[in-house]
Amino acid sequence: MLTLRLTKELLKDMKTTPVEEFSVAPFLSWHVNIYNLNKRKHIVFVNDLTRLAIIIDGIRTGQIERLKDKFMLTLREYLLREGVNESLINRYLAYGAEVIISKTNNRSVLGTMKEVTWFIEDDFYDNIERLKWLNRMIHKPIDYMEPISYFKESLWDHKNYNTV
Repeated sequence: MLTLRLTKELLKDMKTTPVEEFSVAPFLSWHVNIYNLNKRKHIVFVNDLTRLAIIIDGIRTGQIERLKDKFMLTLREYLLREGVNESLINRYLAYGAEVIISKTNNRSVLGTMKEVTWFIEDDFYDNIERLKWLNRMIHKPIDYMEPISYFKESLWDHKNYNTV
């Protein structure tokens, strides 16, 4: 199961209530926040373990199911364009058959999320190109690695987990 850890502001915007705190592997946990870019609402997702960032738009207030679906589609498309093996992507996304909504719990991930939003610009013609650029920035919490490299490595390390 994947866990989406929404900020207070996004929980309020999505009109949803988080489940109580529980333990989940950091590789299956994503912190999620809302921000505005050119007067449009965008949602940024940051993986707790690898700091991989995914950005989506076109989500309106209260559309939590659409948020989940669009996140999964964007993550799949992005990983495919990065050359990740499709069977590994499918295995990871199988965890997304069940998505739990929770509250944020890691200040380090929130800091990375804030840093990611500083560098987001609107001069990209394609969201995937923006993600490719963002996920090649190194971050201290992951030993100065690129998030996409660390995510690919983690996919291989976690491929033997039971899915669903």
